[in-house]
Amino acid sequence: MTSVTISCQVNPSEDPDKVAAAIANIFPDAELETTDYGFSGTATIDRFSKLIRKQKILDATRGVMIKNRRGDKTWVNLNKQVATVGKVSFADKNPVLGAIEVCIQDDDIEGLIDTVAPVTVNGEEVRV
Repeated sequence: MTSVTISCQVNPSEDPDKVAAAIANIFPDAELETTDYGFSGTATIDRFSKLIRKQKILDATRGVMIKNRRGDKTWVNLNKQVATVGKVSFADKNPVLGAIEVCIQDDDIEGLIDTVAPVTVNGEEVRV
């Protein structure tokens, strides 16, 4: 079973409603709770998976997910500002305004990565 956990800090200069809306643009089914630093919650990976296909960033997504894989988990950090317009963009390690931190856990994490961000050849998905 796949588990997606989201956390995101809200800086004093940011509007919490806009940060929550940015998260919802990528994870519309996210169940968020307010924390001392911002938001945390859970979601499914469905919309994220559709967005990376629409944006044609499967290779980049696959690379990030494989690089950040540890055991049965992988992590991606998403740019909050770009998420406000419903796009996926991977954030640097320590972005100035913070990032939407997404932890994905699955008993078969390699299989999940192959499903979410499959191998491509000439921009087309290849089922392995």
